[in-house]
Amino acid sequence: MSGLKIAVCIKPVPSPDQYHRVGIDPRTKTLVREGIPTVINPLDKNALEAALQIREKCGGTVAAISMAPPAAEENLREALAMGADEAYLLSDRAFAGSDTLATSMVLAAAVKKLGPVDLVLTGNESADGGTAQVSAQLGEWLGYPHLMHACGLEVMEDGFIRVDTAREDCRVAYRVKLPAVVSVVRTINKPRFTSLMGVIAAGKKPLSVWTSGDLPVDENFLGLEGSPTKAGDIYQPDLSRRCELLEGSAGEIAGAVLQKLRAAGLQL
Repeated sequence: MSGLKIAVCIKPVPSPDQYHRVGIDPRTKTLVREGIPTVINPLDKNALEAALQIREKCGGTVAAISMAPPAAEENLREALAMGADEAYLLSDRAFAGSDTLATSMVLAAAVKKLGPVDLVLTGNESADGGTAQVSAQLGEWLGYPHLMHACGLEVMEDGFIRVDTAREDCRVAYRVKLPAVVSVVRTINKPRFTSLMGVIAAGKKPLSVWTSGDLPVDENFLGLEGSPTKAGDIYQPDLSRRCELLEGSAGEIAGAVLQKLRAAGLQL
């Protein structure tokens, strides 16, 4: 099979050296990311590398898609520098606070707008949320077969792909009819570095920005209000401890500790 049209979903996540600056808004219960530098989610780079390798072997195009604030344009430019042919930034205040279901709905709408897409690739999970839900939800929205934990991909000649998935003690191979959604793990490949020529070329590649009005989405199911996932109470746990200094020999101290533990109700 040749000429595959591949979409890769990319999520900007806080730069690892900036995790100490990430907080939680006490009102919305969402992560506070403003002003924090972001990088492409590491596993999404593996997904992009897998897409580029397929394109190099079979031809076709690779589109990078991200639902994120405007600053994510820099991350998409990096994806273009790695080798993606085009990029799409889904950015709108209406998307803010979306849970995985709302996020996957918006991503699915973008994939549909791109036209007939043969393969959608994602990272298995994100470095910040780590829910590992978006890829499966994306497959359900699109009505595509979907698989997770992919550690190997091979395009077959009859409109199928072979997907090797990682298990604790083995690998399981699936023959999947295209179009499909597949999420990958780190062992599938080693993402390439961007080159100077890639960076220069990225500036000439198309990067489009789509808002909610550009996509076939129901605005009642967008953002914080439209997301079915609701955070519970956020509180600071009491970490205070009572401290008592015990004196005497090692045996006497050990005996005193046992007495106090029994007095506290611990069965020894």
